[in-house]
Amino acid sequence: MAKLALLQLLPIFLTVQVVLVLAEAEHSEHSNHNGLGPERLTRLHFFFHDFVSGKNPSAIRVASAPTTDHSPSLFGLVMMADDPLTQGPEPTSKPVGRAHGIYGSASKEELGLIMAMSYCFTDGVYNGSTLSVMGLNSAAHPVREMPIVGGTGVFRFARGVAVAKTYWLNLTSGDAIVEYNVTVIHH
Repeated sequence: MAKLALLQLLPIFLTVQVVLVLAEAEHSEHSNHNGLGPERLTRLHFFFHDFVSGKNPSAIRVASAPTTDHSPSLFGLVMMADDPLTQGPEPTSKPVGRAHGIYGSASKEELGLIMAMSYCFTDGVYNGSTLSVMGLNSAAHPVREMPIVGGTGVFRFARGVAVAKTYWLNLTSGDAIVEYNVTVIHH
């Protein structure tokens, strides 16, 4: 009796197995022929120039809380940026792109900037490609990491990390030059 029940279940079991094999084959076919190509690892080095003072600032205040100017961390400050990216630390160094986006002071205790930025490259093989950074920049720390959460062009489907280190900071004006080392995996 038990043997007969098992024999009756055998066609169902075989059907399930065939469906699973076909589903795996379809998944493999899409994975190999999706047009993305193999994953690549790219390392980038550039400088980010954030100037909030002067006649032509690259970042401007767009919002703040009533208590922002009295906060040691500028909590509640929101800035819009169109910052130059250059090959070297000097403002006159060769331009390699622009950082477009928004950042705001999101920490009451220390200068912690939440960043949503697109690094738009304009030079060489990366011309027209972007990397998207979204995360906390603990700007008071000498070295900090932020996640790369996407990209376009050469950096399609990017993921990785941007390591930032303050190269120069004017404590009076808030102007800064930040060195970036970016490691990104992309297709």
